[in-house]
Amino acid sequence: MKVGFKFSNLLGTVYCRGNLLFTPDGNALLSPVGNRVTCFDLVNNKSFTFTFEHRKNIARIALNPQATLLLSVDEDGRAILTNFIRRTPLHHFNFKSKVQDIKFSPDGKFFAVAAGRHVEVWKTPQVSEEREFAPFVRHRVYTGHFDVINSITWSGDSRFFLTGSKDLTAKVFSLNPVEGFVPTSLAAHKGSVIGSYFSKDQETIYTVSKDGICFEWKYKKRSRRDIESDDEMDEDEEEKDPSKMQWRIENRFSFKLDQRISVKCTTFHPAANLLVVGFSSGTFGLYEVPEFNIIHKLSISNAGIDFVTINKTGEWLAFGASKLGQLLVWEWQSESYILKQQGHFDAMNSIVYSPDGQRIITTADDGKIKVWEASSGFCIVTFTEHSSGVTACEFAKRGNVLFTASLDGSVRAWDLIRYRNFRTFTSPSRLSFSSLTVDPSGEVVCAGSLESFDIHLWSVQTGQLLDRLQGHEAPISSLSFAPDGSFLVSGSWDKSVRIWTLFGRTQTSEQLPQSSDVLSVSCRPDSKEIAVATLDGQVTFWDVNNSEQKGIIDGKRDISGGRKISDLRTAANNAATKHFTTITYSADGTCVLAAGNSKYICLYDVASGSIIRKFTVSQNLSIDGTQEMLSSRNMTEAGARDLLDDQGEASDIEDRIDHTLPGATRGDFSARKVRPEIRVTGLAFSPTGRAFTASSTEGLLVYSLDDSIVFDPFDLDVDITPASTLATVKAQPTPDYLKALVMSLRLNERYIIHNIYESIPQEDIRHVVKDLPVVYLSRLLRFVAEMCETTPHLEFCLLWIEALLACHGRYLRERGHEFASDMRVVQKAVGKIQSDLAKMADQNIYTLDYLLSQPATANNKKPENFKLPLHIKNVDMDAQEDLNNNGSDIVDDEEWHGLGDAD
Repeated sequence: MKVGFKFSNLLGTVYCRGNLLFTPDGNALLSPVGNRVTCFDLVNNKSFTFTFEHRKNIARIALNPQATLLLSVDEDGRAILTNFIRRTPLHHFNFKSKVQDIKFSPDGKFFAVAAGRHVEVWKTPQVSEEREFAPFVRHRVYTGHFDVINSITWSGDSRFFLTGSKDLTAKVFSLNPVEGFVPTSLAAHKGSVIGSYFSKDQETIYTVSKDGICFEWKYKKRSRRDIESDDEMDEDEEEKDPSKMQWRIENRFSFKLDQRISVKCTTFHPAANLLVVGFSSGTFGLYEVPEFNIIHKLSISNAGIDFVTINKTGEWLAFGASKLGQLLVWEWQSESYILKQQGHFDAMNSIVYSPDGQRIITTADDGKIKVWEASSGFCIVTFTEHSSGVTACEFAKRGNVLFTASLDGSVRAWDLIRYRNFRTFTSPSRLSFSSLTVDPSGEVVCAGSLESFDIHLWSVQTGQLLDRLQGHEAPISSLSFAPDGSFLVSGSWDKSVRIWTLFGRTQTSEQLPQSSDVLSVSCRPDSKEIAVATLDGQVTFWDVNNSEQKGIIDGKRDISGGRKISDLRTAANNAATKHFTTITYSADGTCVLAAGNSKYICLYDVASGSIIRKFTVSQNLSIDGTQEMLSSRNMTEAGARDLLDDQGEASDIEDRIDHTLPGATRGDFSARKVRPEIRVTGLAFSPTGRAFTASSTEGLLVYSLDDSIVFDPFDLDVDITPASTLATVKAQPTPDYLKALVMSLRLNERYIIHNIYESIPQEDIRHVVKDLPVVYLSRLLRFVAEMCETTPHLEFCLLWIEALLACHGRYLRERGHEFASDMRVVQKAVGKIQSDLAKMADQNIYTLDYLLSQPATANNKKPENFKLPLHIKNVDMDAQEDLNNNGSDIVDDEEWHGLGDAD
């Protein structure tokens, strides 16, 4: 098994705090998620997360106009400059102060940083004529404000910039000294200035304050009363003298807010004269200036809008609400959503892959179940029927049926074709279920609780309670069905694991004693071995047939790490982080993945019992438990500095008011400040074995093998080169296709395999596959499956798959455990082709019906020998009505008949 997994994507979290940013072309949106940055491609419906990490949560991000450099700054003012195209960090820098705003100039030569009361302008790093990369070089520092600067806005020609501050003023600064220009202060507001903007012609300035007032400023001649004390001069000279001109208020507009509502964010589009204002009530207003005509005013969130931005063309508005983790992109002209995503409000508890590997299911303490698309990274469905935290989820191995267990005392079954809850299971007495497993056939579902020592079994068909398995003497912590359905494994706090034979003539239970409380159990894909994680930090492996212990791994030192701020013990002596709470087998069963209340994920080799790799979940110091050592500088007489409540020291009265209630903060029974703790609550390998996911405090982390480019030859020889391989397939008069294919597979260069693969004629595919050595079968299966997702030649790919299964089907069946992950990749590819064709037929069938229903005229008379190219039966055209708004067009029970004649 390959173990070179690398961080690939971050799901489950779409926005945390900070500013949102559109790319210059307006097709992608950048959003800070904790200490990382995620890019949402709004046109291609995909997302990816940059691999770099900040030491703390990101406060501001900026992208230069050429879309080549991304600058991100965290809460402490530490910045990372990244090559946006290559996604590679270039330079680290520390501004040594909290940064409130950061903007690149329109020409891309400078960027301005609002650091406290000052504005620092730096030259953009660029390659000089000597081909040397220049680090950050400061241009100038601008002063004049008496309080923190909230925002910076550049003029269109990059010569001036505007600043808005908490000192109730806005100022106009010049990038370089200009003769006769004096930095101008615009003082008229009675609240903190949130935003200040230039018009397109730079003759007008708009300033918006927190109390809901907007001023329009014009550059006009000073009034005669203001210049009475000045020396008299000719009228022509007065027009030319800048000292006789000043910025004056031309118009005043009020948003008419309630006293409890304030302005939280604004943005302005100079070309379209559009002003967008977000309020603390969760509503936003879209205004046309200078008339201040209101275009839209809508409520889009139950919490305040933290940031709003608009793309270059002025069509899309992006909103971020940090309290609920919401991210929305709205097209205001058509009044439709381009993107509407929300992460889990509370901690995630469990994850599972769908059998085809195309979807990932997450459950959380907020009672929601979310379905994420693995390829795009977007949430497509959210279920909210559970009334309490959802603790476990499991797929039936056959079909699109999902089962979930919740603390509300119910187990629910979900149809992921129609996206609905079709069955609910409950116990005679009200229990909070914490573990769940499903028979591979999907006929029996089992659940365990921490309040009862019994295992409940229900029939999925009837919904009736079949049995209550008794035998454990402590709460049930984990359940797992064998992949072949032959037995059920249960782990309990009574220091035992029991193996239940449910479908035999007599129900039997065999007890396997453990050294400590059992926290998690997992079955190997071939159902011949189980892994057990216990409270003492050990992982034991048991042979199911002989009930013998085969091996043991002591993982206390591997998993231990990270010290909380309130911990009195060091990380090395803290027993709370020295055990695994979740464990799972890899797709081929050769490795196990284990994690717990720590920042590490450990990958072990089962045969040798040695650790192969350790993955660090996060380095974010804003989360408790990510640092190994605590600094005494952060300790005070009242406790840790980060846990002290400094809300009463805020400058604004609305920020000083404490609206929290005692007992309302999760994890604490008072209104004291609480930090999130790093932990991993669930692990899952993809069915293909090419990726795994981990549900953590940061979100859903995806680690993959497919994103890295690695030269990985197989059984290579000196005579096998790209030139000789390509020459073999072009040999005249009879090309040797089999030899060329084997040479390309041994070289393992994708572009060469692709070239040889498409050079083989259709009529020769079966002959080549029949004589192919079985040692190359796995690589060819995986390559053909990957081609199904990228090539338009679908029929050609299906011919290859048909030939491979027809010629080598018996060999694949006999060695099913070796080719299990490869066959899942093929199954995923074929299933995707089927769903795509169903969608296309669903979209085109109405057009065909319309054309066929037209009356025959002289111009469109139907030919006598007219035949339909495709005949589809039993297509449920009303399936879309059963979907909710987040669903997709999925056809149920489709039956395909090949290219044949219509009746």
